[in-house]
Amino acid sequence: MTEPDTQQRMAQLEAKIDAAKQAQAPAPKKEEHYSQAQQAWRMVIELVAGLGIGFGIGYGLDTVFGTLPVFMLIFTCLGLVAGVKTMIRTAHELQGDQMALEAERDAAGQARDDTDAADKTATMREPENGK
Repeated sequence: MTEPDTQQRMAQLEAKIDAAKQAQAPAPKKEEHYSQAQQAWRMVIELVAGLGIGFGIGYGLDTVFGTLPVFMLIFTCLGLVAGVKTMIRTAHELQGDQMALEAERDAAGQARDDTDAADKTATMREPENGK
């Protein structure tokens, strides 16, 4: 084979490899924006799950030991506490995400304001330079 044929085949091979890599590349990660209703349902489910797990453990222990209402009440209360604690943790997480988003918006707005101020200053000085 001649040198140009080899170079052409190598270029075609590289193009095929690049196309295969792009096909296998993961899609860019999208930011997840949840509605407030979704966030509220998440918190409700966390509370109900805590209650249900506590009730289940308490009922199971009562069945094993033959003391029906004692452990059920204790573990249902503990499940309620665990659910509320999880809800509070989720609320703090959501609040932190919201504050970070607002900080990004403020930083972007401040940068835009600085750029606008610099443009206005440059526009004001142009007639003086023209004299």
